[in-house]
Amino acid sequence: MGITGFIYDPFYLEHLGWRFHPERPDRLNSVVEHMKESSLWDKLLHFSPIPADIKWIETVHTPTYIQTVKNAFQQGRTQLDPDTGICESSYDVALLAAGAGIVGVDAVMNEEVEHVFCAVRPPGHHAERDRAMGFCLFNNIAIAARYAQIHYHLERILILDWDAHHGNGTQHAFEEDSSVFYISLHQWPFYPGTGSSVERGIGAGKGYTMNIPLPPGTGDREYLQCFTDEVIPAIDQFHPELILISAGFDTHADDPLAMLDVSTDGFAQISRLVADAAYRHCLGKIVSVLEGGYNLNALSESVMQHLHVLCESNME
Repeated sequence: MGITGFIYDPFYLEHLGWRFHPERPDRLNSVVEHMKESSLWDKLLHFSPIPADIKWIETVHTPTYIQTVKNAFQQGRTQLDPDTGICESSYDVALLAAGAGIVGVDAVMNEEVEHVFCAVRPPGHHAERDRAMGFCLFNNIAIAARYAQIHYHLERILILDWDAHHGNGTQHAFEEDSSVFYISLHQWPFYPGTGSSVERGIGAGKGYTMNIPLPPGTGDREYLQCFTDEVIPAIDQFHPELILISAGFDTHADDPLAMLDVSTDGFAQISRLVADAAYRHCLGKIVSVLEGGYNLNALSESVMQHLHVLCESNME
């Protein structure tokens, strides 16, 4: 059985947008409580995140933008864009969310665990170099990838994004970089309007972005077919040294913010395919970072299925 880590801190609950916002503290409360009520909690190796050093945030975001996020609430602002509310604690919580990915990379690269799940908020994959978007302040997965590149000298990192919304910020961070392969499956057309199949990278990064836009109503059968026919062959060809997952569970059939039709068991099946690929290429090294998912029960059950698969997976 694989050794799976879990990264979480109650401080993530201190980030507040506004009342009734879908990206709310209850999301993580529900995930953690569901796991504590199952046998899964004691199977995990638990890690505490640490705030990301600003030098790692600056590998993805401009110093001016970072300062803007830091000062915004003190200047009387309560939101960074129409969807992204903030409070007094938001900057520090966002640093801690970005830091979870870094702790996760350390854990798998130092072979403390084979894979790790980061239960964080705010999410990150919409955050651009100089702009907050779609509930996201700092791009957690992109920062983790840059850290892995620089600190561990990795030359082939794969980012798999299965959130219902295209990760525009992550794509833009690496679209000219052939050492990071970004694969996204997402509802189309949909927010944020990026992610068409013709977006394949730029310059040296051409061919290292793969977008798989999916129509509303896409369910398990079609989703798994995409993995079997496109995603897994692309992973096998790239031969990654590390797999990072932008794990958004708003593709679930019950999610209120998207119109895809993936089941809880569907997440288990795609998790198994990715875990098998990770063992073929990088000794199981996966760092999975929470993105979306806004139906509390669907989110919690799907995260549990994802983690059950990681815990049960191993080198054949």
